[in-house]
Amino acid sequence: MTDAVHIATGHAINPRRERPQGKPHTQWRVVDIPLSISRTEATQVLAEQAEQGRWELARSLVFIGGARRVWLRRRSMRVERTDTI
Repeated sequence: MTDAVHIATGHAINPRRERPQGKPHTQWRVVDIPLSISRTEATQVLAEQAEQGRWELARSLVFIGGARRVWLRRRSMRVERTDTI
C-alpha cells in the first residue's frame, strides 16, 4: 500500500514531506486537499488517517482559492534493545 490516499473523485492526497525537525519522537505529514474535494469528503479522509495511522490534526490552512493544507502529526515510539548478549 502506498502513502497516497485515493478519493472517489479521482484525486490523490499525497504527503508533501516529512519534517524531521522538532521533537525527535514526532512524525509530520503535510496533506494538500484540492478545491474539488468537498469539506465532508476531506473530513472523512482525515478521520480515516486518524483511526488507521494514529495521526492527529496539528494545523490547517485554507488558501484564498479554497484549497486546503493540513498538517498531521503522530508520536513515534523508539524502542531500544535491552537484552544485550
